[in-house]
Amino acid sequence: MRKALLLSALLITGLYVNAQNLSYDEMAKRYTETKNMDTIAWIYSGALTMGINQGILHNWAAGGELASLTVNGLFNGNLTRYYNRSVWSNTFDAAYGLFYAYSNNFIPRKTDDRIDFTSKYGYRLSKTSDLYFTGLLNAKTQFSKGYNYDAPAWDTFSTSNFLSPLYITIAPGIEYRKGSNLTLFLSPAASRLTFVSDYYTLQDSAGMYGVEYGKTFRFELGAYFSGRYIKDFTKNISYRGRLDLYTNYLAKDKKVGTDIVKKDNPGNVDVLIDNAISFKFYKFFSLNIGLVAIYDNDVPFEKDFEDGSVKKEPINGLGWWQLKQFMSFGFNYKF
Repeated sequence: MRKALLLSALLITGLYVNAQNLSYDEMAKRYTETKNMDTIAWIYSGALTMGINQGILHNWAAGGELASLTVNGLFNGNLTRYYNRSVWSNTFDAAYGLFYAYSNNFIPRKTDDRIDFTSKYGYRLSKTSDLYFTGLLNAKTQFSKGYNYDAPAWDTFSTSNFLSPLYITIAPGIEYRKGSNLTLFLSPAASRLTFVSDYYTLQDSAGMYGVEYGKTFRFELGAYFSGRYIKDFTKNISYRGRLDLYTNYLAKDKKVGTDIVKKDNPGNVDVLIDNAISFKFYKFFSLNIGLVAIYDNDVPFEKDFEDGSVKKEPINGLGWWQLKQFMSFGFNYKF
């Protein structure tokens, strides 16, 4: 009996060690392609990147910022549970960056701020199918107050804050899943909730982030698509891409009094495109390059501030599109 127990323990330990030696993608592929109905497993992966850039100038003929410091951090994590024909996957993305400059009395200015969490629970339609009936929950917000630093007296009015806005999407749908490399989710009936504190909706006569003036909540019902793709080109080069599309069936022109302040219809599709590529050097260093593009009819492009001064936009031709490009080099840790 003792020998049997010892043999079982060694076998379980061997299987556990072997699982730990496999990458997240290899593990996910193994469990989604298996026909074994008794498959039970937790797999996870994550990457934390932290970067810092510092400089000092003295009597520098070419000119420049006398002293500056930039710090930023990125985190991407995945946790997935496989049980028989069901799969529960969780993805958490976070980013934060600050810039300090002597000319600004070292008052920190944000260069990045993002919290994005997605949880999906799916049930495989058949033993060998790549299709899952899936329920999705997604939440987006930020860590701290945001400002438009080009605006006159910018520090007197913040444009956003933690949980304001807070976007929550709840959607049932069908998902195509191929390991963790490719997931395509489609829902014809997705609810999207937008929460904003009254501090922001009362600052604009038309409201902010699609929430009407004086209110703190907006409900939308529409179609939602979310596609994610992860690819390891080599051991040290990886790519991560995402495309989200949302159309609101309830969209209509909004009015203040008798004046139309914003035209809207279900054809105004909200778009999120997120691309990032990572180059790993040695063991704990990496270079990360990314581009995020957002189109949202509820965040209009405005060329001027309320006092008549012109905004300093480097690419005015893109209009309502929101763009964020970043490149960071620093410490990287994967698990």
